[in-house]
Amino acid sequence: MKYKLLIASILCTMALKSQAQQAVQDTGIYKYTVADCVNYAYAHQDSVVNAALDIKSAEYKVKETTGIGLPQISGTAGFQDYLKTPSIIFPDFISGPIYSILNQQNVKNSSTNEVISATAPQSNSKPQSISLYQTYNSNLGVTLNQILFDGSYLVGLKASKTYKELSQCMFTRSKIEANVNVTKAYYQVLVSNEQIKLLDANIEQLKQQLDQTIAQNKQGFVELIDVQRLQVQYNNLLTNRDNTVRLLVLNYQLLKFQMGMPINAKLVLIDKLEDIKLEDNLADNGIDTSFYHNRIEYSLTETNLKLNELDLQRKKSQYLPTLSAVGNSAITYQNNSFSQLYKTSYPATYIGVNLNVPIFSGGQRINQVRQSKIAVLKSENDLYNLKNALTLQASQAQITYTNGLQTLKNQKQSQELAREILRVTEIKYKQGVGSSIEVTQAQTDLEQADNNYIKGLYDTLVSKVDLDKAYGRIK
Repeated sequence: MKYKLLIASILCTMALKSQAQQAVQDTGIYKYTVADCVNYAYAHQDSVVNAALDIKSAEYKVKETTGIGLPQISGTAGFQDYLKTPSIIFPDFISGPIYSILNQQNVKNSSTNEVISATAPQSNSKPQSISLYQTYNSNLGVTLNQILFDGSYLVGLKASKTYKELSQCMFTRSKIEANVNVTKAYYQVLVSNEQIKLLDANIEQLKQQLDQTIAQNKQGFVELIDVQRLQVQYNNLLTNRDNTVRLLVLNYQLLKFQMGMPINAKLVLIDKLEDIKLEDNLADNGIDTSFYHNRIEYSLTETNLKLNELDLQRKKSQYLPTLSAVGNSAITYQNNSFSQLYKTSYPATYIGVNLNVPIFSGGQRINQVRQSKIAVLKSENDLYNLKNALTLQASQAQITYTNGLQTLKNQKQSQELAREILRVTEIKYKQGVGSSIEVTQAQTDLEQADNNYIKGLYDTLVSKVDLDKAYGRIK
């Protein structure tokens, strides 16, 4: 009995542990690198998801266009009850043939003893009212149409596949935009965390200085105004830190928004600033002169040019004849009695071909072709101009990144120099050979140097992302 209780207790403990682990998993804690965040955005960011759906839609569009060239079969059924059957007026086509036969046989009129005229007297030619319809009519039929040759269809089939290529390019562009936006937002969070670390270090250093100055003031070694100056700086640092913390929360929310992640989800960043390499491939950028082929914008413009060329081909194909095969099989039922309607059928079947030869359209086709030619020329101009624009953009991105690296290096040196100046100024102040104003000014300079470093760091990280995008290195 004891062993059974022990086993039951162990099973209960394991079940509770499993439920606890499941609860932690359900809270949605994500520990992500920047690559993980980008991959998450590929799967959840709405613009990327919609672009993927557009690809599926384009695939269905290709199948729809292909289906136009397949046999088209349709069925028909009908029933009519003629409350009053329509009539058709026919001339007297009976009297005339009889008189003609009598004339050929030289039959004479007994009254006049003359051969009867081959033409019936006008008074005998009376129109007849005849109905060709039964009261009840019904029909069942099947019709088949098959394109044998249609130039527009062949061009449209190519255009549908190119349209699918366009949707794939749009999907790639959406992924690149998501990659850029997520990476920049990720770097913004890292920089904000670095800024808080610097503020914490300054607050800790200034708090020590403030405590020492308060103690010296109580002993009568320093004036109260020295304490007040440090207190003002200390309060400002605390305020800046609180503001930065609140902005950090917003930066996290922005990152999750760019990823397509719920705003309330818990996200922990794994990457560190020191892991980011800032000087990769700078020398190789000027060597590659065909980098614009790697840009998705260039591929999109090329695809658009291809679509316009296909549209021009389609307009020209309208000059060609079209040929199609047609077939029909139908069963007709007719009777004046409804109960006897479907007892007798009258089947009919035919096959044939339809040829349509365009002859004159009032100049519509030629003007449509001319408009399409202009569209092709405009697309070629757009492609040439885009090449120049991408080259200029890449050159600008490289200069901006190079300047950012140099600025960041200088700001880092200035930050270290300001920290050293503050250290020396504090030593001089403690030894009585410096003033509190010098310490306050040195502290202010360090805060400014920290702010400049943080700004330079973020600008450099962003310019690195822009450089990678400009050279088509973001896939």
